[in-house]
Amino acid sequence: MVSEDGATTMFNTTFVRPEKFYLGGFSNMPHIKYYYVFLCFVYIVTVLGNVSLLSLICRVKTFHTPKYMIVFNLALTDLCGSTALIPKLLDTFLFDRRYIVYEACLSSLFFVFFFGSVQSWTLVTMAYDRFIAICFPLRYHSIVTKPAIGAMLMFVWIFMTCAFAVMVGLLDRLSFCGSVVINNIFCDHGPLYRLACNDPTLNYIVGFVLFIIIVCIPLLLIAVSYVCISIALSRTASGEERLRALKTCTSHLILVTIFFLPVIVTNIAGLAFYIHTNARIINSSLTHIISALLNPFIYTLKTEEVLTAIKKLWKRNRQINIATKW
Repeated sequence: MVSEDGATTMFNTTFVRPEKFYLGGFSNMPHIKYYYVFLCFVYIVTVLGNVSLLSLICRVKTFHTPKYMIVFNLALTDLCGSTALIPKLLDTFLFDRRYIVYEACLSSLFFVFFFGSVQSWTLVTMAYDRFIAICFPLRYHSIVTKPAIGAMLMFVWIFMTCAFAVMVGLLDRLSFCGSVVINNIFCDHGPLYRLACNDPTLNYIVGFVLFIIIVCIPLLLIAVSYVCISIALSRTASGEERLRALKTCTSHLILVTIFFLPVIVTNIAGLAFYIHTNARIINSSLTHIISALLNPFIYTLKTEEVLTAIKKLWKRNRQINIATKW
């Protein structure tokens, strides 16, 4: 039960807002410190990879195009999403600071889900870019412009900000008069609203709707775009041209698989059979961080333009270093 100094009663005696929540994840897990070391490694590599990609796009003028605006947005949200989750997670469990202030809990929830949702719709924008490039190549530069892509990405940021502000606002109306133990490693939406003493039906509905908006609709739009791409290639392209066009989609398809597959598998598995709490928590944390870790490397290694630009920058810097030594 909530102690008197751990909760503030507002409006009336039935509404209780706890001062802090307790994050109960990773309980009784052997050798868990190895996982914390792994998370440290993941975060360092994620920061280095995404910052390097962001710097490359800023420095190389040929990358100042609508296509690389989308890549820049993905790298930025990957970086911000990992920063919203991993440092706080390490601080909480590595140093045993499991209590989190009420307001900080809601803020953490907002940013983790917000950046994840922007990543999802950035992948949709990438699919749109590939769809126009392959299905309407002659009109590509007139349709996919900087203002158009900028407007699409800006709409995603604004819409998702409003959507998750509503979600957090609905959580703030709940009364937590019983347990304050969140059975997860961060302030997850489901485990949090299930602690409420009053009716959380509206929270469940909003969570379900946001799941459809973040996962189901983006997957459907990406699938439709690739069906259209496949039809266009089968009708108009030779075998060699078809292979070349598909190569331009490889990076995006890998990114989509890495981002969406763990989410789908986790949700289907959770409905089909019982998953141990610790296994579910680890899988959930990996779902949030692995795509941000791998995205910059996949895009770099699978995109010839990026590899060429890296080689040119490396040669230029090497020549400058040699010149300065002499």
